[in-house]
Amino acid sequence: MKPIIQKAARALMLSGSTLALRAAVIGGMVATTVVPVSHAAAQTAVPTPESWFGHRMGTDRKLEPYAKMVAYYQELAKTSDRIKLVELGKSTEGRPFLALYISSPANLARLEEYRQMNLKLTDPRGVPQDELDRIVKDGKAVVVQSYDLHSSEIAASLTSVEFTYDMATRTDPEMMNVLDKVITIIMPSLNPDGHDMVQDWYMKYVGTPYEGSALPWLYQKYVGHDNNRDAFMLNMAESRHLASILYRDWTPQAYIDHHQMGQYAPRISIPPYTDPIRPFGDPLVWREMTFFGAAMAYELDAADLSGGIGDAIYSGWGHFGFHWITPFHNIAGMLDESASANLATPLYVHPDQLKGGQRNVPDNKAQMNMPNPWPGGWWRVRDIVDRQKVTSWALVDAAAKNKEMVLRNMYTKALRQTRRGAEGETKAYVIDVKQHDPLTATKMVNALLAQKVDVYRAPAPFTHEGHIYEAGTFVVPMDQPKMGLVRWLLGQTFFPDDSYARTKDGTPIRPYDMSTDAMTEFMGVESTPVATPVAIAGLERLGAAIAPRGTVEGSGPYLLDAALNDSFHAVNLLLKGGATVQRVTTASGAAKVGDFIVSGVSGATAESIAASTGVNFTAAGAAPAGSAIAVKAPRIAMLKRYRGGNMDEGWTRFVFESYDYGYTSIMDAEIKAGNLIKKYDVIVLPDDSLGAMTGDASDMGGRPGGRDNLEGVPPEYHSGFGDAGVKALEEFVKAGGKLVTFAQAGDLPIKKFGLPVANVVAGKSSKEFWSPGSTFRMNVDTSDPHAYGMPDKALAIFTAGCQAYEVIPRIRNENVKVIASYTDKDVLQSGWLLGEEVIAGKAAMVSVKHGKGDVILIGFRPQHRSQAHGTYKLLFDSLLAPVS
Repeated sequence: MKPIIQKAARALMLSGSTLALRAAVIGGMVATTVVPVSHAAAQTAVPTPESWFGHRMGTDRKLEPYAKMVAYYQELAKTSDRIKLVELGKSTEGRPFLALYISSPANLARLEEYRQMNLKLTDPRGVPQDELDRIVKDGKAVVVQSYDLHSSEIAASLTSVEFTYDMATRTDPEMMNVLDKVITIIMPSLNPDGHDMVQDWYMKYVGTPYEGSALPWLYQKYVGHDNNRDAFMLNMAESRHLASILYRDWTPQAYIDHHQMGQYAPRISIPPYTDPIRPFGDPLVWREMTFFGAAMAYELDAADLSGGIGDAIYSGWGHFGFHWITPFHNIAGMLDESASANLATPLYVHPDQLKGGQRNVPDNKAQMNMPNPWPGGWWRVRDIVDRQKVTSWALVDAAAKNKEMVLRNMYTKALRQTRRGAEGETKAYVIDVKQHDPLTATKMVNALLAQKVDVYRAPAPFTHEGHIYEAGTFVVPMDQPKMGLVRWLLGQTFFPDDSYARTKDGTPIRPYDMSTDAMTEFMGVESTPVATPVAIAGLERLGAAIAPRGTVEGSGPYLLDAALNDSFHAVNLLLKGGATVQRVTTASGAAKVGDFIVSGVSGATAESIAASTGVNFTAAGAAPAGSAIAVKAPRIAMLKRYRGGNMDEGWTRFVFESYDYGYTSIMDAEIKAGNLIKKYDVIVLPDDSLGAMTGDASDMGGRPGGRDNLEGVPPEYHSGFGDAGVKALEEFVKAGGKLVTFAQAGDLPIKKFGLPVANVVAGKSSKEFWSPGSTFRMNVDTSDPHAYGMPDKALAIFTAGCQAYEVIPRIRNENVKVIASYTDKDVLQSGWLLGEEVIAGKAAMVSVKHGKGDVILIGFRPQHRSQAHGTYKLLFDSLLAPVS
């Protein structure tokens, strides 16, 4: 193909206003030169986006509902033989969750065959070399592209429509090569529910003073912007659907998630990531990101789409979201991040507002990783679509032109990672079946299986490296393709405190979100690294997830183990069914302090609850007099607000519902009305800044990146319960209620109620104290009712905004009880900590008597993202424990 026609094809793919004429003129030359007439005729029935939606994608002030987009994709699949549409399931709120398989008709007819071939490259152990060579020659590259994850980053949903149409209709040689050599899987919306929330909100206010304002609530039922942080625990339905494609069914060679970022950054950030990178990935996976990113950069600048930057802003060590976890599945996992408009409303950006300041972006001048900076001016959603179409195309085009290379790389990475695992210092992780909470250990194993990690189970007791393990113990060997993933989920982690992690004056640079995502530590499960392979007869490789089924002994009363998170779930179900539940306060026989004694329940009900929760109902004699107290279902309320919503509140709702807690979401008006003690026993304030709760503009600090901007938001969606709400909450506690706070929400009772407690990290500079998403060791007073069932040594997830406490001397020091405290030394288990001396020995959780009631200050998030199973019981106990 001649160079001018190559440029024509590129221009045809673009449809930005500055290129429209050029594309139209020479695009025709491409079509008349290379397209067979019969194939062109076969594509004439495919509807254009303009004909379907009535406007071009990216038109100012135009967004479409998800249902109309789904209907369009269904129509494309009907009219184009290049598309196979699959509904993977439903979203959290019941919308269809789609995957679009795009390739040549011949490839689609053999889709399952190619999938099986691809899986052999993903895990080539035992596959003969000649078969691998044949797959490299005859197989197809697999590329997954996802859009519309963060729903306020709305342009990607529009890009997906237009890019899918292009893939269905373009007939130039480059496209035909892509269709022949690549199976492209497009996930057009990773958050259908959020898409409709944002679209409805935006279109409601177009043409009003509130046009383009931020959605006042979470754009997903539970988790909002945290939906990609769910990539390793897979709590949300949407995460599980994507995981089925990325981790198990296909495991593509390349994956990209299309995002948006702040409005005053470069116009689009593209691969590769910048330093630091997370080790233990195969070097080729990072080189592939550079390779694909170079193709994107080339195409962007060839199309004169300015402001593209690579090796900047986003480091290669980020949270274990989808684009950062996939490199440890041996996938070139990438993201692009386009500068945002005001949703679909244009934004004018002054040149001096483009100042840089992010990683590897010193300013907005030409530099090696951004030779063509954007000069400023009007920025439209169409500008985003243009750039994302280029990155979408460049990825599949590069994969097609280098198909054999990327396929060969896939099995090479898998074999090398397997070898590294076999040769590394740690040969396996052993997950002893004797855990403090074995049901949670099983959940962790299931989470590993959901990512297609090799997990084995011992059929009989065995001894390894001097330790005796019981039958049923799990073994996760390191000699497997996903050894890097295993290393980070099950091993201790230390974020590198080096030149990449600090500015020139020594100020630490925040990692992107978390400095560790150690699943085993988050869940409170012990995984033991061993230096020699676990070679015992009969190890069973697990396939399907384990579904524990509890047993029922006798006819009652029954004893339930308080060490199990799921016992609290069982208790909630029992209380709803009218059972009588008591809690052991004095150990007797098999009953430990904190265990539950259940009576007044039928055998059939016990069998049903045991089966659904996995909890064993063991025979319990009558509790000795005075050794148990009655348990009633608490009347729980939790603060919910506008101002973009509160993700910690959403995650808490999800945990409550997962364990069948009844609760009420309360907002400003109800709080300010007072008399809360008449309706509630416990009020929960999830992690939130004082200013966001009260609405006090003088206290809007919050965490870095907090979304407290009310510019343009209709007044009815402004939040803040003010002094009246503070007074009502204090009256609730003084009247005998219990107020439970997470992390920085503790500022409210500390500062407004005058509690005799100080947050020791308050006001500390990042050089004095710093911990961006780490796990800390703490000692727990398990004799306190707020910590029944906990181990005496546990791990807390400490993130930005978390707190640690010391008691201020007062006459009534006994009114403060320390429930958990950080260790005197070696506080850090995993992550990054500066200033250990600030929190060493300080309280992590306290209860404070205030009037007739209690304030429970939990200085961290005990339910963090529905990942912190290891500290769930501190929350559950706080709901059940009687007021002191």
